[in-house]
Amino acid sequence: MMPENIYPLVFTPIYKDYIWGGDRIRRQFQRTSCPSICAESWEISDRPEGMSIISNGTLAGTSIHQVLESMPGHILGRNRFDKTFPLLVKIIDARQRLSVQVHPDDQTAKVLNTEGKTEMWYVLAAEPGARVFSGFNQRINPATLEEALRTDCVADLLNSIPVSEGDSIYLPGGTIHAIGEGCLILEVQQNSNTTYRVFDWNRVDKNGKPRELHVSQALKTINWDKDKSKVIRRTEISKVSGNYIQHIITSPYFACSRIVLNKTGQFKNDGSSFQIFFIIDKPVVINTKGFVQQLTSGTTCLIPASIREYTLDPVDKNAGIINIRLPAPTH
Repeated sequence: MMPENIYPLVFTPIYKDYIWGGDRIRRQFQRTSCPSICAESWEISDRPEGMSIISNGTLAGTSIHQVLESMPGHILGRNRFDKTFPLLVKIIDARQRLSVQVHPDDQTAKVLNTEGKTEMWYVLAAEPGARVFSGFNQRINPATLEEALRTDCVADLLNSIPVSEGDSIYLPGGTIHAIGEGCLILEVQQNSNTTYRVFDWNRVDKNGKPRELHVSQALKTINWDKDKSKVIRRTEISKVSGNYIQHIITSPYFACSRIVLNKTGQFKNDGSSFQIFFIIDKPVVINTKGFVQQLTSGTTCLIPASIREYTLDPVDKNAGIINIRLPAPTH
């Protein structure tokens, strides 16, 4: 039986400022609570360094971890009782390019006694000429990268990919990468904060000091195969009652799609996974058997797995939504 206090959950964003951040999160989504300069907004996070707090309904003021402690299966999905949210969802505003970095895959993470991190980027906005870097453009080895670090030629080895609004790219753990300047990105990732910084474009922080690098760990983490990473364009479009669903990706850790609402959408959930909705542009009203809430542009909402039926109603046509969920079981 579903507890009475299960309803769509909205969280207070957790804002993080890094050297490369800008002002677009505040401007684009009209968030008056967001600092004028902000690099990241952690939308849903179950981590001690950034714990999401529910901001709506009867559970307002409760952390996501507290809710998972009391009813993990109802939130995460049937037969899931690990009591930790498996994903971390962020908005990233790159006024400057991010460092060249890498995250370990699960296998390497075990060796290094840390957490694996596979992620996906969805480009919410991109300035003309914006690009990302993902993987190598040639087959190299650790000695080649170390030499490039000594001679400031790392960028010459990276696969440089022009991007525009609506593009996505998948980054398995072990992929060397960087977000270029001028990108506003929705990032979906494993619940991990492990980053090994390889190269930071020779910049310094506000105190005139370079940021810490983690080259030795990175050399143990990088997938050295040549990676011809490509942008995932919108494909596999299906039309359902006047609305459109565009599959983006299904990975071992998460599945993502883009929904375009023109009229009220009826949604059903089999209880195997929660659903996350990120409202890209136009407001949407969610209704789950009497619980009604308007979700404005830039809002992230978690639909617990125990909620089996709900509707999404666009305030205006062509309302864009990103749907994030766990992949279907393979057995």
